[in-house]
Amino acid sequence: MLHPITANINETPQYDIAPFIMLSPDMSKVRQLTDDNTAEVQEFLSVRPVHTVVMSSFIVDNGIESDLNRGKFYGYRSAAGELEGVALIGHSTLVEARSDEALRALAVIARNSETPIHLIMSSGNDAERFHLQMTGGMAEPRLKCTEALFEVSFPFAVQKCEWNIENADMSQLEQVAEAQAEIAFIECGVDPMLKDREGFLKRVARRIEQGRVFTVYSDGKLIFKADIIAETTETIYLEGIYVHPDHRGAGLGSRCLAALTQQLLGRVENICLLSNVDFKRAHSSFEKAGYRRSDQCVTLFV
Repeated sequence: MLHPITANINETPQYDIAPFIMLSPDMSKVRQLTDDNTAEVQEFLSVRPVHTVVMSSFIVDNGIESDLNRGKFYGYRSAAGELEGVALIGHSTLVEARSDEALRALAVIARNSETPIHLIMSSGNDAERFHLQMTGGMAEPRLKCTEALFEVSFPFAVQKCEWNIENADMSQLEQVAEAQAEIAFIECGVDPMLKDREGFLKRVARRIEQGRVFTVYSDGKLIFKADIIAETTETIYLEGIYVHPDHRGAGLGSRCLAALTQQLLGRVENICLLSNVDFKRAHSSFEKAGYRRSDQCVTLFV
């Protein structure tokens, strides 16, 4: 989306839908974005670099127009022609809207997404409002996860770590993918190794080739893993933080995460990650590694 989380399947979002649904956005202000809009979109997203790191990283890695994004970028403009909202609409639908009108219009576009939408993520309760407009209030998300945002930056306390953290290589693909699939199943109830094994392995392999998967092995067994999902010049977003069951609760995860964080702070100013608000043990590990809780967002699985 990652990080081991639990989701309350029976949780139903509570919000007032009447005034939101009845307003019709001006769809003439929405356009699909192209590579020609790159500089403008990057400037728009840079206002909140932590919250928009995933979209920004997609653009840096793939460009605005790319099948690798598994969706399409759209922009909403004000009467003055300035961007008020940007969204990647597709498998992972990511939204940064700075007006209600922009959020509603982008949600209407999502009704006809060529790529099936798997999840919707935005800060605050924007994901819920987006889904509400997208579905006309006629459907509920399959799962709702409220996630805490954790951040770290300098000054950062150096911690002792007895483990050697290295970049994963392709010989580790199977173990890395299995660990990531376990996390995904805990997160959303879907095992990507069963649903789309070939496509999932291809995506994990690409991340390994990009040097964005970090591992610790002991006696040939993967005992710690963390992935860079998104990276810009300012921010790195980590996901897929995994500790082998035999080593959980012993402090290995926090020490390895702290050591990795120290390395990564040499190339960006800020590192962030998300964790389900109910996963208290994970929060304790993150805090021991030097992270602080700064905000929260909602992820909807549809």
